[in-house]
Amino acid sequence: MTFNGTWKVDRSENYEKFMEQMGINMVKRKLASHDNLKIIIEQSGDKFQVKESSTFRTVEINFTLGVSFDYSMADGTELTGSWALEGETLKGTFNRKDNGKQLLTTRIISGDELIQSYNYEGVDAKRIFKRG
Repeated sequence: MTFNGTWKVDRSENYEKFMEQMGINMVKRKLASHDNLKIIIEQSGDKFQVKESSTFRTVEINFTLGVSFDYSMADGTELTGSWALEGETLKGTFNRKDNGKQLLTTRIISGDELIQSYNYEGVDAKRIFKRG
């Protein structure tokens, strides 16, 4: 299973509530809800190159499955963690550097959609991306 491709955000479910739980202020939540996020994923074996571009920033993340790395969210929240491939699901386990709390995220491909799910302190959210 490959995650290779260009993915554009199509819709979100409970994303604003998730961001609120993460401690992101209202102005940033409103902006993030309309960020036109595009993700380009290039997978080669257990190595991934991910380019995230939105209205607000462009960032490139390179990681290897099972190897911990640091990541900064668009609002400046610093995380450290890793991705693992379980079957056809990419599972990310990250800890916030400021409070040590865990953020879980998954990516799966379903038809022509990439579904990215989040869980932080009991609040679940999804962002659904279309290929293209």
